[in-house]
Amino acid sequence: MGGSWTASDVAGLLRRPTATDDKYSRGVLGIRTGSELYPGAAVLGVEAAWRTGVGMVRYVGAARDLVLQRRPETVTQDGRVQAWLIGSGTDASARRGDETHALRAILAGDVPVVVDAGALDLVVGATAPLVVTPHAREHAKLRSALGLGEYDAADPDSRARAAAETAAALGGAVLLKGSATVVAAPSGWSTVVEAGTPWLATAGTGDVLGGVVGALVAGAADDGSLDAERLARLAASGAWLHGHAANLAAAAAGKGGGPITALDVADALPRAVAEVLAGG
Repeated sequence: MGGSWTASDVAGLLRRPTATDDKYSRGVLGIRTGSELYPGAAVLGVEAAWRTGVGMVRYVGAARDLVLQRRPETVTQDGRVQAWLIGSGTDASARRGDETHALRAILAGDVPVVVDAGALDLVVGATAPLVVTPHAREHAKLRSALGLGEYDAADPDSRARAAAETAAALGGAVLLKGSATVVAAPSGWSTVVEAGTPWLATAGTGDVLGGVVGALVAGAADDGSLDAERLARLAASGAWLHGHAANLAAAAAGKGGGPITALDVADALPRAVAEVLAGG
């Protein structure tokens, strides 16, 4: 275990834009999330990606109109992307055949893919560089699909070993969500992200996390090859920023913190990023 992830670790992976940058060099994230049942997941992921500092978001999915109402700068035409975020707000049991075909094509591509929720059933055998973001129940299903055994999800050491084992079997980075988030790479590298607040346990915050991680991965794509360990470090940085933004949002509610929503977390992301870049 590589210890707890810190603000200094995040700062080493964030990139401040320069005068020579444009929207493409800052990263283009493709997002294929949301469904008729859960359109809000798409809005939250897109919002979070923009507020983390990505150069462009291309959204392709069932919540196009809602996404454009909230974030009209979002591009809704197909085109080149440097990373994908898929699965948030979708249900594998309700997925149509054409959508499965489209997701499998993304997972067979060359660009990194952040995979959440309803697309996790498709990752076994994928050839694209991967970051998977399961919670405990989703992780158990993924491990079963990989032929891996059960573990004690209540024991921190067991969780850490299981995440590392899953990453090795999958060949991709694993971000195992929880009050303490474990991030692991197939190389054996792993860390724990403890930033956050209990107020973060509310609907939609996982969709925000997907947008943050996707934005960081897309923004790093022009820096060279993104191997699985670098993807894991970016995922850990996304989890840390997500938790810090939640802390900022909760603190704004009053002394000692107070209730927050997923959009509150997204709204606090620019400040969270700015504080890290400033060394605060």
